[in-house]
This record gives sequence, C-alpha cells and structure tokens, in this order.
Amino acid sequence: MAAPDGPAPVRGDRTAYAQLLEHAGRTTVALCAAPGAGEARLWGSGVLIAPGWVLTCAHVPAPHDGRRRGTGPDGLLGVAVGGRVLAGRLEYDLSRPAPEAGPAAARPDLALVRLLDPAVEHPCAWVSDQPAALLEDAYIFRGHDEHLGILEAARERVLRESGRDNGAAAGPAGPADAFIAVRFGARDARGLQFGSDVRVTPGASGGPLVECDRGEVVGIVKGTHRQDHLGLAVPVTALRGLGPEHLVAGAEGLGPDPYHALMSAHDRWHWAGQDLGRGGGPTWFDAQHAIMSGRGRLWGVQERLQALDLLARLPAPRDPLVVEEAVGAALDRDSACNGSGAWTLRTWRDGHGALYQGSDPYTELRAVVHYLRIVAQLTADRARDVLGEEAAAVREEAARLEEFVRAKAVVLRSQDRRMIGPVRRRPRSVLVEFEPLFFSDEAGRELFNWSVSEGYGRGRWLRVEVRESDGGVPFEQARDEVLRGLGARLLRADDEAGEGAPVRLEVAVPEGRWDTPAGRWEVAASTRRTAKGWPVGPRRPVVLRDQARRDEVDRAWLRRWQGVTAARELHALRLPPDPPEPASPEALLRLLDGADDGTLPTLCHSVSDGIGREAVAIALDSGFPAGLWASAGHGERACDAACEEFHRGIRKLLQGPGGVVRLPELVRELRAEAAGPAAIGTHWARDLVLLYDDPLDPLPQLFADRPQVSPP
Repeated sequence: MAAPDGPAPVRGDRTAYAQLLEHAGRTTVALCAAPGAGEARLWGSGVLIAPGWVLTCAHVPAPHDGRRRGTGPDGLLGVAVGGRVLAGRLEYDLSRPAPEAGPAAARPDLALVRLLDPAVEHPCAWVSDQPAALLEDAYIFRGHDEHLGILEAARERVLRESGRDNGAAAGPAGPADAFIAVRFGARDARGLQFGSDVRVTPGASGGPLVECDRGEVVGIVKGTHRQDHLGLAVPVTALRGLGPEHLVAGAEGLGPDPYHALMSAHDRWHWAGQDLGRGGGPTWFDAQHAIMSGRGRLWGVQERLQALDLLARLPAPRDPLVVEEAVGAALDRDSACNGSGAWTLRTWRDGHGALYQGSDPYTELRAVVHYLRIVAQLTADRARDVLGEEAAAVREEAARLEEFVRAKAVVLRSQDRRMIGPVRRRPRSVLVEFEPLFFSDEAGRELFNWSVSEGYGRGRWLRVEVRESDGGVPFEQARDEVLRGLGARLLRADDEAGEGAPVRLEVAVPEGRWDTPAGRWEVAASTRRTAKGWPVGPRRPVVLRDQARRDEVDRAWLRRWQGVTAARELHALRLPPDPPEPASPEALLRLLDGADDGTLPTLCHSVSDGIGREAVAIALDSGFPAGLWASAGHGERACDAACEEFHRGIRKLLQGPGGVVRLPELVRELRAEAAGPAAIGTHWARDLVLLYDDPLDPLPQLFADRPQVSPP
C-alpha cells in the first residue's frame, strides 16, 4: 500500500525511505476492544514483530491504575490490521515483574499481545539488535486512520443490529497522520527522548519508533508532551528483560525462555521472506538494502540476515556471560559488560548487535566473523558428547554456521583467519561456599552442602562443582571433600586467566565458622596424582566472605564499601577496645557507627563464640565489608603480649600502599613471609584471616539450579 502523507524528514530524503515507511506502516497496528464488543475507541498502537505477536506498551492494554481495559469474552482484545480487527490476548506484561524480583527490578513499559488465529498471515517489522543512541532520521508511527474507520464501522454495525442506531453516529474525529518525522532524538536514563515539529496525536503510544538510517525499529513510543512536541520511547533492547515471570495468568506463553523464542521466530521469519521462489513482493530488507547501498559495507544486509537466521536455529546460550565473553574476544577486549553488573546481552543475536562499533568495514567484518566462529564452536562443544536426535540436530546447525563463517572468512587476511578461534574465559577468582542446613546429625554436628564457582567479577559466576544432598555432611567432611579437587581447580583457573598473578581463593562461610583458617588449607601444587600439598595462603590471595550476605546488597554495606575504597588511609578499630570497656552490644554498635570510612574492625579474640563472634556480627550488620582477625584467637581472658604484637602488625599492614583493594595481595605477601624460615616478627600472620566482602561482586544464589558442567 502507499505510505500515507506526512511531514517530510528534516535530514533524510523521503524518496529513499519511501519503501521502508510503507513496510513500517503495514506492520503498525491499532489496539482496541475485542471484535464484537461494540466499542470503537482506539486505545493505542502496536507493531507486529513476529508471526502472531504484537509489541506494544504495557499501559495500552493495562493502564497504570492497574485495571485492564474492558475486553471481550475470555479477556480478548482487538488488533486492527490489514483491513480487519483480529482477536488477540495480552500474554506478557514487562511492567509488572514477579514479586521475588525485588523493588529495584527493571519495569519497562512493554507488553506482548498474541494473535489468536494462527492461520493469519501478516508482515513483521525488523527489530534492531543494537541499542540506539542518536536519532537523526526517524519516524514514529501510530494506528492508521483506516483502523479508526474499521472500528467505527464495527460500532455502527453493532448499533444497527441492536436497534439503537438513530442515524446520528459520528465518524472518526478528524484525520490524523499515520506517522510523523522525528526532528531530534537521543537516549538518556529514561529511554529514547525525541522531538517533532508537530503535535503527536493521541493513540501513538505503543507504536514503533523507526530509525531510517539503519531501517530498524529502535523504540516503542511511550508518551508525549502535547505542549512542547517532546516524547519518550522505550528502547527495544529493554525487551531483553522478558522472562517467564512476565507471563499473564492464564496465558499460553513462549516457554521457559520467551525472549529467545520470540526473537528466533522474528529472525527466521525475515530470512524465510527472502525466498525468491515464493514470488512475494518487496521485503523489509529490500528497503534496508536500498537505503544502505553504496556505503561500502563488507558485512551488509544480506549477510546479517542470513547470520541471524543461523543463530536463531541454535539453542539459547547457557548463561549471559558466554555471550559477553564471546563479544569481548571478537572485539579484542576483556568484556562487553557495561560495568554496572547488569546483563545487557542475553542471546547470540544480542551479541551480534554489540559488534557494531563504528569501525571501518574490514574491522567490522573481522569482528563478526570471529564472533560467529566462537558461537559455532561453543554450540558444537556443548552438544558433542550428548546422545539423541536433538543434540544431533544442534551439531548439524552448528556445522551450518561454521560453513557460513568459512565462506565469509575468505576475504580476510591470512593472519586474521589464523586468529579466529574459541573464546577464552578469564576467571578472576575461585569461590568455595559452605551452606548450612540448620539442623544437626545424631552427634549434634551441624550439616552442610558446598559448591565451587569460578568468578568473573561484578557478580558473574559459573558454578563448576556442587555437593548437594538433603542430609548434608559435617563441616570437616565438607572441607575435606572440597580440598580433594581444589588444587587442580585453582591451577586450571590460573591457566584460563592467562599470564599474571594466580586467581584469588574466596571462601564463604556462615556465622560460627568465621575462624576458618582457609589460608592454611593445603592443596595440591600440581595435577599429579601424588602431588604434595602446600598451604594455599602464601601462594595466592585468600579471603573470607560472609555466606549470609547473599540475597540483596543493603545500603549500609554499599556505603561502607564506597567509603573504605575511597579512603586515603586505612586504620584498625580494635574490638573489643583496649583498655577494656563495657562490651555490651549497644556499646559495640555505637563504637562501630562512629567509625570513619577508612576503618577496619580488628580482633585478637576468638570469633567462633563469645564477645568476638558478637562483635563481628555487629560489624557486618553495620555494613563493614572488610576486617582482620586471628583464626586461633583467644577466649574471654584478658589480652597479653601476643595480642599487642598482633595489633602492631595489623597497624603496620594497613599502612601499605594501594588501600583496601590491595589488601588481599598484601596479606598474601605477609603470609608468605610468615611461612619462610626467617619469620621473625611475622609468625602471628600464619593464622591471619582477612574478611573481604565486595558488594559490587555479590555471591551467587546457591543451589538455585542444578550443577553446571565446566565451560568449554
């Protein structure tokens, strides 16, 4: 159909965009009451993005007051498209995450509506696989005027059939542009801000924001200010947060990974539309090709289309970290993570979109080919030793992607072809966690499960070994089970990390086990079956973590961490103080609350019971992220000369360079010195325990899923 008339773009040439705007117009729908409901009012707009699926704003079918708009039988609503009003149902609402997601969970104003008739054929818009920053040539779309006519005709028919038609029914309230040009646009913390030269008419909410330079839907219109012609759109990348928790009660859904299923259907539909044997008309990608021709791209529209179809046929990645690391390797940098700790890439498609860095055409091609090679190998490795038809099909699809990569790599220089290989994961730490079961065996011993994970920073963990049972085992047995394989695990992590210092060992224990002398644990020095065990503390940084700090980072903990990392000097706060003062919990709390940012609690008392245990608990409740004590501290007796030597040593240690972030390495050096033959004046450090609990690298959810295998 011909594109409706509308304001001309500011920078672009309307003729170059004519085909694109026509496709965008055909994929924009109007949302309204269900067919036969007798209501002709337009609620808002939406855009068809996959067979049977409409993306819109959550407030269109379900306004912010929480009440659903009036719908027909069985919760139906209407989708006006292609001259018809089709029955649909709200299936996913991203604005209302599950209660367990917490108050800080992202709540994008997005929703998905399913068309209930699977036989309906319709066009689909192209949803961008990369974030939008600046908008120079863009349009926003709303439900077409013809949709309003459809609704009004339906209303008049209902009135006639009911005998209530008095001949005075009014038509639609004046024409409205189906699309308008965006004068400017940019992304900020709230979303995509845009401005136009004309007022955006009501009903645009839920419609697509189309960026014409790339020919992609980059946002969903959320709202506008009628006075100043400004508006806000939700970036389509917010759809990456779609999960099973957003499924509306009673809806059918897309399975356990709805985002992967939805975008796979999107990409496969667009590739199938390029089948010349079908005799169809021009496609969305024909419009993109017309816009981008002559730009000298080596990785063009056709290559992208085929690559995303091949990626859509693969299983979803096991965890987001795999995608992040693959992108980092393809771009020759450590990570693609944005540094906030939140995952921005979830599927292989998202990783492909992260490769467009504004580089020259050859560098862009090399990065994409490298990335696809990594994905093909990771997928094949994951299914290599798995039996069954499903695994065989996965290996076949990985081989197809590998063949495609080889064909595209022929234009690369020989040295670049040799560099293309598997992604290399670079762990920063190995974490051992002991989980108490809060009941005892017949001998009165507390029971535990345990796990081992590799850490990649910012709360990114890959569990590599788990001992989980209903009965658990005593702590000493759990520790011995861990130690049997810990040496080999640490050495393997060192190899994966590459050149540099050994990875850090982190040990998470519950209250009552804060005296665990993890630095004195003996682990194998090599992978030989008869390898000798050596204390781990002198060879690599070893820190203790509080196992109870898991579910949420509270403000006190984060504030204390920010303070101690920014502090110019560190100093020890002796607990309980010397000379002795009343050691009541209230007195300790006042003492800790009054401590400045550079303070670290220090104890020579035992922390397994008594006043020492209580002092550590109060320090943790007050948010302190780091502290130092002796694993073999004394009981309730008064301090002696050994205590004074311990505290002098701590004060000297905290005068070292680098602040708190250097403390794990400084303690390692001190342990190495104490383990040597000339340990005069440092023997006290053999039992030193360093609590180092970084809230920006929180512990993983223990036993949240089944044990995972080692990554390829």
